[in-house]
Amino acid sequence: MERTQVAIIGGGPAGLLLAHMLHLDGIDSIVIERQSMAHVLERIRAGVLEEGTVKLLRNVGLGERLDREGLAHDGTVITWQDRPPFLIDTYKFTGRRMMAYGQTAITQDLFAAHTARGGRLVEAASNVRLHDVTSSSPSVTYEVHGEETRIQCDFIAGCDGFHGVSRQSIPADVLRTFERAYPFGWLGIMSETPPLEDIVYAQHERGFALASQRSPILSRYYIQCPNDTNLADWPDERFWAELKARFPRDLADKIVTGPSIEKSIAPLRSFVAEPMRYGRLFLAGDAAHIVPPTGAKGLNLAVSDVFYLHRALDAYYKRGTEKHLEQYSATALRRVWGAERLSWWLTKLLHVFPDHDGFDNKVNQNEFDYLCGSQHAQAALAEQYVGLPFEP
Repeated sequence: MERTQVAIIGGGPAGLLLAHMLHLDGIDSIVIERQSMAHVLERIRAGVLEEGTVKLLRNVGLGERLDREGLAHDGTVITWQDRPPFLIDTYKFTGRRMMAYGQTAITQDLFAAHTARGGRLVEAASNVRLHDVTSSSPSVTYEVHGEETRIQCDFIAGCDGFHGVSRQSIPADVLRTFERAYPFGWLGIMSETPPLEDIVYAQHERGFALASQRSPILSRYYIQCPNDTNLADWPDERFWAELKARFPRDLADKIVTGPSIEKSIAPLRSFVAEPMRYGRLFLAGDAAHIVPPTGAKGLNLAVSDVFYLHRALDAYYKRGTEKHLEQYSATALRRVWGAERLSWWLTKLLHVFPDHDGFDNKVNQNEFDYLCGSQHAQAALAEQYVGLPFEP
């Protein structure tokens, strides 16, 4: 039997960030991760950070490497077939600056900080189970090498992703889920090549494409692909040729190609689970919601969840108030649904859907024309894309 104040299920960025912020306020926690940390630290994920995410990481002492290696991101370019590239100038409309910095690097930074302070972390934990989450004394059990351990705690933070045990521990008659599956995925590669100057979304009859950034010498590229795509059918040469075919010639010529260091296919889905609190169990990050990567919101939503959950736990332990605990789900979900709507809208606007006909295509084209011609539409998109401030 072990004892802690907050048991955190999941050792990804959400779980490690929550543990780090709790530690800064003198609140004890244990992180339980079902994978090895070597596996967690190798996962390739998103890399565009809202200004609120960047400020929070700096405020909790995690900004040194981010400021050294991250790329300032002041706008996003959209190309539409053969039309001139169009810049959504997020800095002009909001005065707020985003940053390209990979989730893998953030997880490494968090794990290094966790290890340096001697934080408690259990890796490769199997058969993780949550008990008595509606009581005042919940607990978590897990097994390592066949030996079971029980952790008694005050609260459980479910930061264990879409397939984790946390959401599954909420009864079916309490949990409501909302989902939209998309009939395509993204085939992505990482290459040690200098990225384009801007992040570029490309809408093309061959399918969507994206040129993204991770660092001055690390690029991330994606192309829309059918869900049944076989990775083995896409050697580097074929990928680069298809990617360039979806960009205007002048931009395509600027793409620096090279051997891929990672290649994967990700399905696209929109998913939300409500409520994000059940008794003393609180969901955060992918355990509660998934967004298509088109809006660059997944990691940023996980950070805002952690911000709200940390605030609630801090208020409980320092001032004895449960106000923020009671409001956590509703507060977090307002931001979640805003990000879901934006990500869905961008996905619908920029991708080729198998069931779209000429009418759908013309409506999408008209919507893009309106965006190009309306400062108000651009300002609204910029405000949502750069991320709204955290609620007080």
